[in-house]
Amino acid sequence: MKVVIRLSAKQEARALPILLRHSPGMVLGDRTYIIDEDAVQQLQQADIRFTEIGRELNKPVAEGTPSGERI
Repeated sequence: MKVVIRLSAKQEARALPILLRHSPGMVLGDRTYIIDEDAVQQLQQADIRFTEIGRELNKPVAEGTPSGERI
């Protein structure tokens, strides 16, 4: 499951080593990240505060439908 989070500047400085080590995530603007659930747990264990913006489930693709195409 992918999770979208936003960090403050201070928390981002603390979170970067964890994010680089635990998640092949994506960096968006305004200190927003798309990361794996495992990285979220690591941030929580390190007492790093963030705002969760949303979650995306890993949904199976319908047979015969190319990835990224609407059904």
